[in-house]
Amino acid sequence: YSEVMVKVVEKVRLDAERDIEKERGVVDGWDREKDGKKSKTLKAAEQVVNDVMAAQAIVELIDRKVVKQTVMTSVYGVTFIGARQQLQARLTEKFEEAGFNISDEDTEDLIYKSSKYLTTQVMAALNDLFTGARATMEWLTQVAAIVSSQSQPVTWVTPLNLPCVQPYRRNRERIVNTVVQQVVISDDQSDLPIQTQKQRSAFPPNFVHSLDSSHMLMTAVEMKKRGLDFSAVHDSYWCHPRNVDEMSEILREQFVDLYTKPVLDNLRNDLMLQYPGIEFPPVPETGDLDLNSIKESRYFFQ
Repeated sequence: YSEVMVKVVEKVRLDAERDIEKERGVVDGWDREKDGKKSKTLKAAEQVVNDVMAAQAIVELIDRKVVKQTVMTSVYGVTFIGARQQLQARLTEKFEEAGFNISDEDTEDLIYKSSKYLTTQVMAALNDLFTGARATMEWLTQVAAIVSSQSQPVTWVTPLNLPCVQPYRRNRERIVNTVVQQVVISDDQSDLPIQTQKQRSAFPPNFVHSLDSSHMLMTAVEMKKRGLDFSAVHDSYWCHPRNVDEMSEILREQFVDLYTKPVLDNLRNDLMLQYPGIEFPPVPETGDLDLNSIKESRYFFQ
C-alpha cells in the first residue's frame, strides 16, 4: 500500500505544480455559439485543467488509507468504476475532515472529478508496480473466455481438491398471477445457457478467493495439529492472544507451501484435460521473488 501511495503522491505533486496557463487560455477562450462543437484541442486542454485542479485539491490528502482498498481489491479484478467509487468514498472522508461542506454542489463535483483523476493515477501505479499480478489477471480472464466460448461454465479444482463451478447462467423468470398479486419465480436450473460475460469477468476474483480459502483451511488444519484454537472469516484470522506469534508463523509457512506449488500450471493442465481439442495460452512467467522471504515479512499479514 505504501509503495503505491508514494508513487501516486509523486505523480499528483508533479501535476499540482504544472503550469497550465496555455491550456486555461484555450478553455477560457472557447465560445459555444461562435466555435460550435468542441475540438480535440479544447477537450485535451479541459482534461489538463481538470487534472491539475484535482491534483491541487488532493495532493495533501492522499495517504495509505486512501489507496488501501483499491490496491487490495486490484488482485480481485476491480474495475475502473469500482475503484473510482472506492476512492471517491475515501476522498469524501478526507474533504470532510479538512472542513469542506461535502453537501455543497461544487464540492461534490470537485470530489467526483478528483476521484476520477486519482483512479487513473492509482491504476497506472498498480500497472507499473505489479506487472506480474496484472498479467495473471489477464491470463485468467483469457482462459475463462475460452471456456465460456464453448457454452460451458468455468470449473476448476482448488489446491485442496475442492471442485468449483461458476453458477452464472441466464436465469428465466416466470410471472405467476394469483388472486392477490403477481409472483416472479426465477428458474435457475443447471441446463440454462451460461452468462458468458459474467463467467469471464468473475473468474479471476473467484479463483483468487478459492486460493485464499485454501490458505485459510491449511492454516486451520496446522493450528489444530498443534492443539491451538483458531477461527477465521475470509482473511481475518483469530486465536488466543498468547498464540498470536505462533499463528503468524504458521500462516506464513502455509502460504509458502501453497504457492510453491505450480498453481497456474495445474489449472491450465486441468482445463486442457477438460477440453482436449483446445489450446490454452501459456501461463505468465513467474518473477524472482523468494517466497521464503515472506516468513520474515512483518507486514505480510497483520
